[in-house]
This record gives sequence, structure tokens and C-alpha cells, in this order.
Amino acid sequence: MGFETITLERKEKVALLTLNRPPMNPMNRRMYEEILEACRSLSGDSETKVLVITATGSKAFSAGLDVKEVEGMELGEIRDFLTLAREAYMSVERMKIPVIAAINGMALGGGLELALCCDLRFCSKEATLGQPEINLGIIPGGGGTQRLPRLIGPSRAKALLFSGEIIDAEKALELGIVDRVFEGPKLMDETLGFASKLAEKPRVALQMMKAAVDNGLRMDLPTALQYESECFVITFLSEDGREGLRSFVERRKPQFKDK
Repeated sequence: MGFETITLERKEKVALLTLNRPPMNPMNRRMYEEILEACRSLSGDSETKVLVITATGSKAFSAGLDVKEVEGMELGEIRDFLTLAREAYMSVERMKIPVIAAINGMALGGGLELALCCDLRFCSKEATLGQPEINLGIIPGGGGTQRLPRLIGPSRAKALLFSGEIIDAEKALELGIVDRVFEGPKLMDETLGFASKLAEKPRVALQMMKAAVDNGLRMDLPTALQYESECFVITFLSEDGREGLRSFVERRKPQFKDK
């Protein structure tokens, strides 16, 4: 399929989605539409087991909203735009497979909101992150006020949201916004290497692990524990679950078939 603002390629069992509006990779209507389209396509792909999201160039993962596109929009227009953006972000968040953001440069506003939808965030030492919307007289509209507090806690999130502060990679790591920091030239190799290791894991267990964590966090603890048990049973009865336990007893390496 052809895209205008992103590229989508597959490296064996790892898919690579690249934001492609350099140098700042601002997020406009077309980009949101194409992210949504790409995620729908990958959801029906039985071969892809991990998704990596990155961007063209080293200056910016995404500097955020394409302000020139939305400035001056009327009420109906901006509501439609926000609905599309929300659907695109949620399509990333709801992927059944692990999603890793490889942040190469600035991840600001909507760019950081996209990264927050991923399961893991790796970045270069040169990366900067923040939600500076307050400096434009607005607030985040793509999930920043919701996902950031859920990730690092409300007080720390409010400090960043209220101030609009842009932080460096080490501070982001300290706060728990990103999970790993690499030298810029090593970012993609390290990220794709990690993704490839995940892609070696049995599909059913990998997807059930993500479902148990993500869906369980939306439940009260007793309900979540019951849900975890149901996810466990699915993996236990899967072909790979049977093979994994059998191989342990037989003291050999398991031969998983992603079933």
C-alpha cells in the first residue's frame, strides 16, 4: 500500500512504521489517517509479532501537531480532527502485539502522545521530550493529560504539563517516561535487536501477556486476577504452551510454532 506521510516495512517478524514528514515530522490529518490504516493492516497480519515506530531523520521523532493545519479551525472541524487523532492513537495502543517507540530527536506534544501509546519507549541521548501545549494557550488533545499521569504518576505529570518543560533523555529515563537510552547511531540497531528477540517468543503467550497487563490495569484487582487466570489458561492450552512445558520436562529447547 502507498503512504504519503509514513512508511511501513517488515523485517521478518518485526514491522517498522516510520513517520516521514522530515525534518520535524509534524502530525497532520493525513498522518493520523495513515497510522490508523497501517495499524488496521498489521492487525490482520499473522506474521508480524512486534511493531517499532520511529521517524525519518535525527532531528525529531515528531515535534507534534501541525499547527498550520489546525490554526483557525471552527468547532466542528477541530472536534472531527481530535476524534481522528484519538482513533489513531488508540489504534497503536490497542495493537495486540508489543509496540516499541524509537525516539530519535524531539518528541513533543502529539509526538510524545504517540510514544505514550507504545508499550516501550527507547530514545537517543540527544532526544528531548515534553508536552509544551500550555505555552500555546491550549492543552494536550491526544491523550497527554491521561496517559502521562498513568505512566509516571499525577504529580510528576502535572509538573511537566503545567510548566510545558522540555526534558532531556536522562531526565525522561529518571521519570520513567522512557525505558532505555542509547547513543544516537545505535538507537535503531538496539531497538530492532530487542524487537527481534521479542519476536522469537511464542505468539500466544506474548499477546496474552500484553492483554493481561493492559486490560488488567483497567479492572479492580480481584477481577484482574481472574482475567489473568483466563489468559493463563489460553496459553496453557495452546500448542506452544504444551510444547514449552513438555520441552522443560524433557530437558530440550522448545520448538514453538506460534499456535
